[in-house]
Amino acid sequence: MRAVMEKLPAAVDSRNWLGPPHNRLGFVRVAELARTERVSRGEGPVAELPRAERELDSFAFEFEGTRVSWTSMLAETFTDGLLVIHDGVVLFERYAGAMTPDDPHLLMSVSKSIASALCGIYVQRGLLDPDDLVVEHLTELRDTAWRGCTIQHLLDMRTGTRWSYERDEIDLFDVSGYRMTDRSDLPPDTAAWIRSIDNSHRHGGPFRYVSLANDVLGWVLERVGGERLSVLLSRDLWSAIGAERDAALIVDAAGFPVIEGGLCATLRDLGRFGRLCLEEGRVAGRELVPADWLGRLRLVDRSLVDAFAGAPEFDPARPEAFYHDQWWIDDARRGVYAGLGIFGQVLWIHHPSRTVIAKLSSQPVAEDARMWALQRAGLMALCESLE
Repeated sequence: MRAVMEKLPAAVDSRNWLGPPHNRLGFVRVAELARTERVSRGEGPVAELPRAERELDSFAFEFEGTRVSWTSMLAETFTDGLLVIHDGVVLFERYAGAMTPDDPHLLMSVSKSIASALCGIYVQRGLLDPDDLVVEHLTELRDTAWRGCTIQHLLDMRTGTRWSYERDEIDLFDVSGYRMTDRSDLPPDTAAWIRSIDNSHRHGGPFRYVSLANDVLGWVLERVGGERLSVLLSRDLWSAIGAERDAALIVDAAGFPVIEGGLCATLRDLGRFGRLCLEEGRVAGRELVPADWLGRLRLVDRSLVDAFAGAPEFDPARPEAFYHDQWWIDDARRGVYAGLGIFGQVLWIHHPSRTVIAKLSSQPVAEDARMWALQRAGLMALCESLE
């Protein structure tokens, strides 16, 4: 846990920090508000981020028939920090709200994309295969709803789990220890929920966003890696990307790692992870994440496109978008994909322009369709201007 930089206002506490206006400070003070484990950066050198910064205040783009300025987009989407890395060089870096360059910020579901990279490393090492059944690694789940579910079903959010996005995704905050609660109508911890949940349809069917599936993946990674997930993330990923600061991972009351959305990292270190993805998994000339694993994100998979077509997230304007390996695939043919998290967290990878954009935010509601459309339009327009 890092040192307290400033005393938390009395109004911000472990019950209310996920909601506005408290999340503006809460998202950069997670270790003081929830249980976390350290994800060490190790003792290796920090990967340099060369700088050739540009003035972007005059940059504007089209949105809903009007011209929107870059600075207006940042303000309207409650940006805490935004970093643009083009061809390995920092073009733009800005902080707002309570965030500074040294602050780890809650990544929400961008955490899932980082877990996917660790999964790819273990696939390369032969510790698991995407076609493995979950119960081959977690034998205690053999007589549960996870029987028949593969690792790939977890990665692609194609489990048959009975799940209400509007209810269960919010309940997960209470079960998984993001915030304190006195509720008695929920499972006592994440593992108990995993064991007790049932299915509404077969595994391998349509895409449905189920964050609990990623917690199952984290459990599998712990089992095959033989260590706590925070240790594995440090040993096999975070310490190898040249991170500048330790990261942190939320754990629930029983110590279960909340990898579906509980990672916290600085803006620059998230940018370093994004640069790793842009560089086909290589750091300082060495392959860390298999290029073939990341290359899967740039292949149009018709079965995944079809599975995504009936989901609430489907956008008719982007009929070939889909979800794969814990990433949102915007345009596989061009190599445009993103890690996304509620309240405005984004890791945007744009291969055509060789650009990575990390955007951390504290938006007032978990999901605001117009706010997401506004920031997507701005990020895409900037990348296209660089392309």
